[in-house]
Amino acid sequence: MESLGLYISVPFCRAKCSFCNFASGVFAAGRMQRYVDRICAEIAATRANAQRIGAELREDIDTIYLGGGTPSLLPPELLRQIFSTIRANFTVAPEAEITLEAAPGQIAADTLDEMQRQGINRISFGVQSFVDQEAAAMGRLHTRLMCIEEIQRMRAAGLDNISIDLIAGLPHQTEVSWSESLDQAIALEAPHISVYMLEVDEDSRLGREVLAGGTRFHAHFTPDADISADLYTIACERLDSVGISQYEISNFGRRSLHNIKYWRRQPYLGVGLDAHSMLRCADTAVRFCNTDDMDSYEAASSTAEPSHLTPGEAFEESLFLGLRMMEGVQLAALEAEFGSDMLAQCRSAVQELAEEDLLVVEAGNWQLTHRGCLLSNEVFSRLLLPELTSSLPR
Repeated sequence: MESLGLYISVPFCRAKCSFCNFASGVFAAGRMQRYVDRICAEIAATRANAQRIGAELREDIDTIYLGGGTPSLLPPELLRQIFSTIRANFTVAPEAEITLEAAPGQIAADTLDEMQRQGINRISFGVQSFVDQEAAAMGRLHTRLMCIEEIQRMRAAGLDNISIDLIAGLPHQTEVSWSESLDQAIALEAPHISVYMLEVDEDSRLGREVLAGGTRFHAHFTPDADISADLYTIACERLDSVGISQYEISNFGRRSLHNIKYWRRQPYLGVGLDAHSMLRCADTAVRFCNTDDMDSYEAASSTAEPSHLTPGEAFEESLFLGLRMMEGVQLAALEAEFGSDMLAQCRSAVQELAEEDLLVVEAGNWQLTHRGCLLSNEVFSRLLLPELTSSLPR
C-alpha cells in the first residue's frame, strides 16, 4: 500500500530572487505565526476535506518536504508547532525522508537543533551558482565561501543527505563559470544535485525583463536558450563522468523519495500557499491546489476546487510524468491500468518521436533521449491523445 507524501509550503524569504516564479516573497516576521497557525488548521482539517471530495487520505506518511520560499527561516517554536500538528494527525514512519529547503547562511543554530529533534534528515540548498557575480546578479545573499561553510556545518551536525540546486542560463553565466559551479558541487561530494534550465516567462521579474528586451536584473547578460541547453548538456556529461547518475530530467545522484512520488503519481498532500495535492479517489485520482494569494489563504476565504481526472487525463499524466524519469515508462504497467486503446492512439506519434531522436522505443519501454530531455515539452505535447486534444480550448 502506498504511503502518503506531505508537502508544506513556507513562502517566506529574506529577499526575492529575480528568477523566482514561485508564490513566495518578503513578509513581516510577525506574519510567520499567523501563517503557521493557518497551516496547522489546514492539516487538522485535511481528513474532513478529503472525505468531502471523496478522496482517500492515507494515515501513514513516509516523506515530508518543507519547500518555499526559505523554510530554514522558521524559528524553532514554529517548526515544533508544525511537526506536532503533523504527528497529531498522521503516523510518520520512523525511516521517513524529511526534507527542508534552505538558503546558505540562513539556518540559525537553534533552528538547526530543532530540525534534528523533529527528524529532518535531508537538506536541499538553493545554491543556484557558486560564482559570486552570478549569485549577486540574481539577488542571492550568499557567496561561494558561505555555501561551502554551510555544507560543512551541516555535515558536522550529522546531516549529510544534502542536495544542491544549480541553474543553467543565469545572467553573466558562461561555459567557464558553469564548469566552476559544477566542479565545486562535485568537490563538496553532495549526494544529490539538481540542474534546472532558467525559465524565461512572465512569472518572474527576470523573465519579464528578458522577454521585454530590457536591462534590469542583468537581463541583457542572460544567455540564450541554445547556450542554456549546452550548459545543461555539459552538466549531464560532467556529473555522469564522476558517477553522479541522472535519474530524472533535472535530478542526479541519490534519489529524492518525495519527488519520486510526483513522477510516479503516488498520493501526496500539499498544505500552505499555492500547495498542490494528488490523492486517490475511487478508480481515478483527484487533484486540487490552494490559492497563491497570501491574504486569501490566511483568511481561508477560498476553497480548493477538486479536479477528478478522466481515464484519458490520468493516462497522459502517467505517460508524461513517467517519461521524466530516465528509466522511462513500462508499457505493460500502462496497459494494465488503462487498457490497450490509449497506448494504440499515441503509437504513431511515438514512432515519429523515435525517428527524430527524441524517444528510445524498446520492447516494453519508452524513454526520453538526451535530446528529448531538452525538448520534453514538445515531446509531451505531441503525445496528447487525439480525443483530448480536440476538446482543448482554442
